[in-house]
Amino acid sequence: MQLRYSFRVYPSAGQRMALARAFGCARVVFNDALRARETARAAGLPFVPSGELSKQLTASKKTPERAWLAEVSSVVLQQSLRDLDTAYKNFFDGLKGNRPKMGAPRFKSRKDKRQSVRFTANAGWKITTGGKLRLPKVGDLAVKWSRSLPSVPSTVTVVKRSAGRYFASFVVETDSEMLTATDNVVGIDLGLTHFAILSDGTKIDSPRFLRRAEKKLKKAQQDLSRKAEGSKNRAKARIKVARTHARTADARREFHHQLSTKIIRENQAVAVEDLAVKGLVRTRLAKSVHDAGWSAFTTMLEYKAALYGRTFHRIGRFEPTSQVCSACGVKDGPKPLHIRTWTCGACGARLDRDINAAVNVAKAAGLAVSACGALVRPGLLPAQREETGTHPKASQPSGSQAGISDL
Repeated sequence: MQLRYSFRVYPSAGQRMALARAFGCARVVFNDALRARETARAAGLPFVPSGELSKQLTASKKTPERAWLAEVSSVVLQQSLRDLDTAYKNFFDGLKGNRPKMGAPRFKSRKDKRQSVRFTANAGWKITTGGKLRLPKVGDLAVKWSRSLPSVPSTVTVVKRSAGRYFASFVVETDSEMLTATDNVVGIDLGLTHFAILSDGTKIDSPRFLRRAEKKLKKAQQDLSRKAEGSKNRAKARIKVARTHARTADARREFHHQLSTKIIRENQAVAVEDLAVKGLVRTRLAKSVHDAGWSAFTTMLEYKAALYGRTFHRIGRFEPTSQVCSACGVKDGPKPLHIRTWTCGACGARLDRDINAAVNVAKAAGLAVSACGALVRPGLLPAQREETGTHPKASQPSGSQAGISDL
């Protein structure tokens, strides 16, 4: 399978200028190609193929208006055309229903939060013996290698983010690393008060990284609002806000990685619920939902399960996991969010709402999980009216008594 490895790079002042030139040239080529296709569409002409765009790029480099395109690697410019093809393909696939819908390709701006260029093997980039990343017409970039690459990558993408940080991103082929088999299986119920509740009774508190950084973010954004438009001080204040957000995102990502790796290593099969995140972010819980990052976490669980030979299940979002008793299977309807524990009217089990949901998630995925220990606690169940006392002519109770499911 393919994995992406990202490392922080530290370009010098001259290298930052060279990268800025590469970002700008790639952006201009992308916009020129997009404009050519949009002009042809408006005129009712056929779709301009990639080969024709490549010829137009070669011709434009020989004109005085675009002669500066030759100052960067030609591979960067060609890859920019490939990016446009990918954007159109994703757009058309979304219209056909082959993938989630995406907007049509748009023109890029130098003010975009993310700037990137890609170098393939044809560009002649390499990792030097000293551990630096050598890029054509840029130089040797200092890289902070946090781990070794599992194989030799064929391409590298250099990305500049809104906080002014640079990253080198490698996509490499890696083999699955089969972990020792285990009998443990787990269902996971994701929440806000507790980030994750496992079917074995474990509750992981939500770190709430964004909430904890709100005070610092508020001050940084207030400082930004007081700076004059277009001034250098405003640019510095904007970077300060972006870096605060970046640190928050980094902490959340690290938490997701550590927790997902721990769960995958300890369990042979993992089941989660397919949450309607797009709908939840339209409610008053939007900030807390964004802060939790459920989608990123479940994505990590999915690819790590494939990497380490585990099984991953995603059940439907309409499964009534909070309405069904995990002990006897009786469904007694929805409950308000403030009810965190409840007693099953059929079997008398005392249920924790979140743990009960986690057990039902596992059962819906076909995993053999027992509802015991911290999951349910049997309670006293009053006898039905027909069952109290004895009478020589007592009629047999029907199988549809209140609180008892039909056999």
